[in-house]
Amino acid sequence: MTHPSMQLLVEEPMPGAFVWTLAETDARGRPTRVARRALEPSDSYEAALAAGTHALNVQMRAQPAPAPA
Repeated sequence: MTHPSMQLLVEEPMPGAFVWTLAETDARGRPTRVARRALEPSDSYEAALAAGTHALNVQMRAQPAPAPA
């Protein structure tokens, strides 16, 4: 089973506020579309990373595999 390539980004837009974003990527690994993002910031990088990893796992389970080319 294959899935679209995804990238998990964790950023700190304001000091002490960490947000995660899941983005679909192209063949070169460049983000092409935001798939999901945090609704609320986390207090630490680790918490945002854990929440983003969980969201990535949920996204991969919920998304049907693309049809073979």
